[in-house]
Amino acid sequence: MPNRRHVLQGIGGGLASLAAPRLGAAQAVRTLRFIPNADLAILDPVWTLAYVTRNHACMVFDTLYGIDDQFQPQPQMVAGHQVTDDGTRWQLTLRDGLVFHDGSPVLARDCVASIRRWGQTDSVGRTLMALTDAVSAPSDTLIEFRLKRPFPLLPMALGKASPNMLCIMPERLAETPPQKQVTDMVGSGPFRFLAGERVAGSSAAYARFDKYVPAPGPSRFLAGGKHVHFDRVEWRTVPDAGTAAAALQAGEVDWWEAPSSDLLPLLARNRNIALETIDSTGSIGVIRINHANPPFDNPAILRAVLGAVDQSEYMMAVAGDDRALWNDKVGLFTPGTPMAADTGMEVLSGPRDPERVKRALAAAGYKGERIVLMGASDIPAINAMSQVAQAMFSRIGMNVDYISTDWGTVMQRRASNQPVDRGGWSAFVGTWSGYDMLNPAVSVTLRGDGNAAGGWLKDAEIERLRTAWFDAPDLAGQQSVCRALQEQAWRSVPYIPLGQFRTRTAIRRNIVDLPKGIPAFWGLRRRV
Repeated sequence: MPNRRHVLQGIGGGLASLAAPRLGAAQAVRTLRFIPNADLAILDPVWTLAYVTRNHACMVFDTLYGIDDQFQPQPQMVAGHQVTDDGTRWQLTLRDGLVFHDGSPVLARDCVASIRRWGQTDSVGRTLMALTDAVSAPSDTLIEFRLKRPFPLLPMALGKASPNMLCIMPERLAETPPQKQVTDMVGSGPFRFLAGERVAGSSAAYARFDKYVPAPGPSRFLAGGKHVHFDRVEWRTVPDAGTAAAALQAGEVDWWEAPSSDLLPLLARNRNIALETIDSTGSIGVIRINHANPPFDNPAILRAVLGAVDQSEYMMAVAGDDRALWNDKVGLFTPGTPMAADTGMEVLSGPRDPERVKRALAAAGYKGERIVLMGASDIPAINAMSQVAQAMFSRIGMNVDYISTDWGTVMQRRASNQPVDRGGWSAFVGTWSGYDMLNPAVSVTLRGDGNAAGGWLKDAEIERLRTAWFDAPDLAGQQSVCRALQEQAWRSVPYIPLGQFRTRTAIRRNIVDLPKGIPAFWGLRRRV
């Protein structure tokens, strides 16, 4: 902490070399400089679940539908749709004038190829494709789904905001196998990615796309017209929180996505900086589990670990002692929303007894196997919770190998299901927006189908219940399924919830009309 104070007091131009000195005063008014919560290590939004990649993708690509501020899908690239044959035939018509950044028109076959690639990876995408007999492009403007049975949530699936989102890209790129990353960022979204200016680990830049055709209506979350008022947006990776705070105070950057909680009081005292909450659902911490590797391929061991989890310990590490800033009674679904339940929450409540957990681990068959816990040091909230997790595993006698690295490396390594002695992993801490834990459709990690997003968990009952949720006739039926899902989750432990905390973003007060929901770069403008 003394080093951070020194940085805050002494840095006058710590990011001067990063602040694009080529720009003149007039041009600078039309340039927005932003510090994301992590480096943009992966560009392909289908390949990774990283939010930083999702936020990048929202700039570069557009989507067929967009989720509005009431969590409802609205036409975005499509002008509308027609549903016939008792709900089994959907015809989606593209809006006129859509064009990719390379100048080529957006055609239905581009959308079909993008859907097929996304549908091999995304959780709800796989559900949709399993119900699809055929998806085709009868004409340049028409996309057709022929379904095995009705699926009313089709627009929601195609427009979901959570990773992996369905980004429409040219057919030549969308034909890339989903196991291979797309690096040529050609979309039809409101910004062009300036590939020549990207510096891995340091910066990325975007330019306003002059030929972008906004959807009609006002902008509401990811739906409606995305009107851009900046010619250029620069992302600057600044791992040190003190340096980022000094740069924001000095006006060298305009917006810092995720300040560390200990610096919020300092920033609040600066009359030129506003602290805003853009995500009303907060962030939910989780321990992601690799169910393919011992010892966590044994659910009895995971059930024993639940007895050591103290959500308040994790939340205090992130947000301090003020309980108004966090919630330590978090199950599978976002607290305060329709699917949230208290079913089985006693496994995370009551006195925490490390010695009892040690005995439970021994009875479950734990024999000292090494667990590789990955921690992201460049994201303050995740770093804090990762260190609590390391201490928790050590306290209950587990042989924990803690690897502290950057978030991009965590995301790259997460894709591997190799044994830990061959570069694999056992667990890592991450966060989800509450938007992405509202229900079984958007909850990526609540899967038992043996795929990577769910940590390779195989649980037929979770899959059966998830299908039952889609088939439920009404809200009461969906809620009943979610209670059963939560009860089953305490048996197989797809992941471990760590609590919910309020997130703040810091922005210069001359930047106004900040969109709500996610870091978005349309709508906002500089007040001169």
